Amino acid sequence: MKKIALAIHGGAGPDSDYIKKNIEGYKKGLASAIEEGYSILEKGGTAIEAVEASIRMLEDIPHFNAGKGSALTEKGEAEMCASIMDGKNQNAGAAAIVKGVRNPIRLARAIMEKSKYTYLGDTGAIEFAKMMKIPMEPMGYFITEHAWEEYESTKEELHGDAVGTAKDKLSQDKAKKHGTVGAVALDGDGNVAAGTSTGGLEFCKMGRIADSSMIGVGTYANNKTCAVSTTGEGEFHIRHVTAFHIAALMEYKGMSLREAAYYLIHEKCKDVKADMGLIGVDVQGNLVAEFNTERMHRAMRSSTQDLIIDIYP
Repeated sequence: MKKIALAIHGGAGPDSDYIKKNIEGYKKGLASAIEEGYSILEKGGTAIEAVEASIRMLEDIPHFNAGKGSALTEKGEAEMCASIMDGKNQNAGAAAIVKGVRNPIRLARAIMEKSKYTYLGDTGAIEFAKMMKIPMEPMGYFITEHAWEEYESTKEELHGDAVGTAKDKLSQDKAKKHGTVGAVALDGDGNVAAGTSTGGLEFCKMGRIADSSMIGVGTYANNKTCAVSTTGEGEFHIRHVTAFHIAALMEYKGMSLREAAYYLIHEKCKDVKADMGLIGVDVQGNLVAEFNTERMHRAMRSSTQDLIIDIYP
């Protein structure tokens, strides 16, 4: 069998006391998720199957900002976004502003494989999920104790003297505490795939659409080059079309995956005052994790590389 490879991430951004207190829980979650996906590749499964399985497990772990651990909007609700892409044929599926869907990544894949569309949002996406019999949960399922405490804390601070730009700055600072989850894979047939899922930003505006659901921004896969999943501050990934940007540097400039990832994060975006991170795999099975933040939860493994689980640089 040809080389297989898998990398996953659980978000990038500033460090926090919560992360430090739960570091073993994060590592255990990363280990379980990458084992779930990698076992599929070992059995001859597809990159798409491995990506979905790994992300689905991360969505079910409350430590991560996706699915069950989603951040809460200014209205105290979880609005989730996800996307997935197959490098073999460039097919993709994405869902935005989703409520009640237990695993948004399953919905994204269903949109890709069982509809004529690429991108569905809000009530249309939710109705499609129900039609596809994708498991739903009551809103309370997605609200963890930690997320609610963060929400209440932010609401209390904003209820004080903060006004105008001060409120915006406070919301931005709070939002930086959270990230996303994602996965990239290379299967034994030489196909790559990528997927990304997020619970959004803390105390963000209702209806805010995350980069995680945008093909070419949060997720991109092409058998000519690589598969990429991004994490960090979504608005900046949107502006730089990050995931496709990596593939373009490889295809048009002849850069390696590692060169392209380093260049974009540390040179092209060196003056961007934002948290940015990504994972990627190329068609040779080379894996990369690049970020400019204090931490990025990540794990990777391939047929030529032993399992690596890291949070800090």
